[in-house]
Amino acid sequence: MHRRSKVLQFGLVGCALLVGGVAVRPMTAQTASPRVPLPLNVDRDPVPSPDPDTAAPVVAPTGEQAVGQVGKDDKGRFTLQTDATEVRLNVSVLDSSGRMVEGLQKDAFHVKEDGVDQTILSFRHEDLPVSIGLLIDSSGSMMDKRSAVDKASLDLIRLSNPKDEEFLVDFSQEAFIDQDFTSSLDLLQQGLSYIKSVGGTAAYDALVASADYLAKKAKNPKQVLIIITDGDDNASSATLEQAIRRIQDLDGPVIYCIGLLFGDDVDRHEARHAKAVLEQISLQTGGVAYFPKSLKEVDAIAGEVAADIRAQYTLSYRSTNPASKGGYRQIRVDAKAKGYGRLDVRTRSGYFPKVPVQSGAQ
Repeated sequence: MHRRSKVLQFGLVGCALLVGGVAVRPMTAQTASPRVPLPLNVDRDPVPSPDPDTAAPVVAPTGEQAVGQVGKDDKGRFTLQTDATEVRLNVSVLDSSGRMVEGLQKDAFHVKEDGVDQTILSFRHEDLPVSIGLLIDSSGSMMDKRSAVDKASLDLIRLSNPKDEEFLVDFSQEAFIDQDFTSSLDLLQQGLSYIKSVGGTAAYDALVASADYLAKKAKNPKQVLIIITDGDDNASSATLEQAIRRIQDLDGPVIYCIGLLFGDDVDRHEARHAKAVLEQISLQTGGVAYFPKSLKEVDAIAGEVAADIRAQYTLSYRSTNPASKGGYRQIRVDAKAKGYGRLDVRTRSGYFPKVPVQSGAQ
């Protein structure tokens, strides 16, 4: 009988987040991948804990690339200084009715970092292939929701770019890969059949572990995590702010959250807290949090997520503020175009630049 394979045993020691290796279930006659330790370190000073009940913003680092500049030090040695930061953004644009707006040109967008105008270096608006991690809560309370969630998950994949690759994770107190990266709907459907609903909910750990897996294994630079859960985290080693920091420090994915926080047996305080947390995760990464009122709405939401991913603009800019100055930088992207009224733009809210490094030789 097939057994799902444990993906990531996630532990927190001091300020270090440790992710265990990945053992991927064999898809055909292939041998399962050996478990390889993948340590993750959170090496920045702790950021203030958010108050999920009031949805206070998390000050969390986001991923970026340091751009090399060649110079000489005071001894005449050539050095490579990485003090210019190129920031990549996935951007969704909506009109006043909440409909996706496509077909805008580069000059419609304006980017500010800490209130200072930035020059857009690259701009693309096309249906680029995406690497997607689909995370499904497999705690005991999800048992009666699984059929609707499975259908919505498969329909989301059907509506996605055929060149996308997806991997499937289920999580309760631990996270498991039920299907490694594939473009096969049949394999993903088979992976869904391995999920068993039991135990608690370690959503933060599952998100960090999956973001790490994306960073190491994904073929596409555009990356997304979609998490479907029905309750508050009650089993993670990581805190919310540690999870957000680690995800975005990996140049992390856009995260879409679907919270199934309905039902007569739902604790209202816990649901309110869970809602604020999911909104926070999405806000910080440029995604969206959805909260259907019944299982009948889940499939339609899956379609919205697929459409949002495919309609995004991708742009980048090189920060005018040297990375060596450190500090959190807030990002604001606006869009204006003839024929449209007010346009709402959704992207990640900011980032911490990585500390500049120098290397030199005699």
